[in-house]
Amino acid sequence: MRLGLNVGYWGSSAVDHVALTVEADRLGFHSVWTAEAYGSDAVSPLVWLAAKTEEINVGTAIMQMTARTPTMTAMTAATIDLLTGGRMLVGIGASGPQVVEGWHGLPYGKPVTRAREYIEIMRKVWGREEPLEHHGEHYDIPCKDGSELGKPLKLIIHPLRPSLPIYLAAVGPKNVALAAEIADGWLPVFFSPERMSIYREWIDEGFAKHNANGGAAERTNGGKDLTNFDIAPTVTVQMGDDVNACRNAVKPFLALYIGGMGAREKNFYFNIACRYGYEAAAHKIQDLYLAGKKMEAVMAVPDELVDEVALCGPRERIAERLAAWKESEVTTLICGTSDINALRVMAELAL
Repeated sequence: MRLGLNVGYWGSSAVDHVALTVEADRLGFHSVWTAEAYGSDAVSPLVWLAAKTEEINVGTAIMQMTARTPTMTAMTAATIDLLTGGRMLVGIGASGPQVVEGWHGLPYGKPVTRAREYIEIMRKVWGREEPLEHHGEHYDIPCKDGSELGKPLKLIIHPLRPSLPIYLAAVGPKNVALAAEIADGWLPVFFSPERMSIYREWIDEGFAKHNANGGAAERTNGGKDLTNFDIAPTVTVQMGDDVNACRNAVKPFLALYIGGMGAREKNFYFNIACRYGYEAAAHKIQDLYLAGKKMEAVMAVPDELVDEVALCGPRERIAERLAAWKESEVTTLICGTSDINALRVMAELAL
């Protein structure tokens, strides 16, 4: 199991992301990842961190698909890959309706259809086999409803690699299956190593579709399976002597997502908690959060849920809890932490 580092949003705290990333690079971490919502973007900090490091791969977790055309994302990724000597990992995702429609001002649409077209277009751009043409439900290139002066174009620069690794952030059954079918890796959120059986059916469905459609012959030599697909969840690592204090540091994040990151009738993170068997707690968290009782919502997050999706406590407890992750089918554990000592402990325990 490899290790990654997720530095999250830039400027959201006084954390020295450069120092964290440089240390992760020194420790032999596989990758560092940046995020975006409606504050700092994911790309600018990633390039800054790439310039400060030597070997660590740099990835976006995630670039929002609706914020950029697939050709713009392909251009950006190819450029960073050239600048870094082949270290770019392209993490994309749908985000949620509140951000897509409330911030970017675009219809949320069909995220599975959008992702399929998006990835197909990016691979065509990097492949440079012919000028780009794509006419789908979400993307029409060259567009027909314009000046009629548009023509198919080919990427001017030559990418360092003919296809960059693509990671898809996915939560629901169809999106997880799509990640397994057409992406190189999956970026799950609130992943529990004890609940892999929930996801395995969807993943296997995606592998089967990929292999049946001939993708294996083109890209994976013998079939796509867990040996050539990167499962890379971000896992909060909160290290300290007081286990309860460590758990309490994680609970506001879980309460925000389960309770308020989405509407009552459409919240993907609420659905995850329900799938894990915490339906009653999820309803209570959501009711309290949407009623403006945020602290009470935080207090309603079960300790057991925190322990399933995060690593909390002193070094010895983290080592004990890490065993489940090592035995799971996770291939890259991305550490969500701002504690440089926690990075060092994780390196000692896992690398």
